[in-house]
Amino acid sequence: MSGIRERWPGWPVLPDLFGWAEGGFPTAHGTPVLHGIRVEEHFKDGMYVLRAELPGIDPAKDVEITVAEGVLTVRAERTEESKEKHRTEFRYGTFARSVRLPVGAKGDEATAQYKDGVLTIAVPVPEEKAATRTIPVRTG
Repeated sequence: MSGIRERWPGWPVLPDLFGWAEGGFPTAHGTPVLHGIRVEEHFKDGMYVLRAELPGIDPAKDVEITVAEGVLTVRAERTEESKEKHRTEFRYGTFARSVRLPVGAKGDEATAQYKDGVLTIAVPVPEEKAATRTIPVRTG
């Protein structure tokens, strides 16, 4: 990155293009922007596990997790503590992310835990054994 700053001295005053990609283009009317939440997902021991990066929030009052029609939605809000900062790259406002749960996931049995800025949601997904069926071929 230092090479970019050397070639373009005005770089620090240019908008954060990576921030635009993550949170959308800034609005002209100052309406709040809905930021995305970075997630990791995997399967482990019959569970669909979603880990969401949410540092600096109070999970008891600032996080809402819902499951509706096979879609898991995580919503969080981080409020700005002070307006006296000269520069900030922290993101404030509402954060949300929705993911489609795997087929057969039991969303009503989901559990959630928050530790070290990471929200971990586990949803049971029973392993379905597909029965083997022989199909007779008719002739004639």
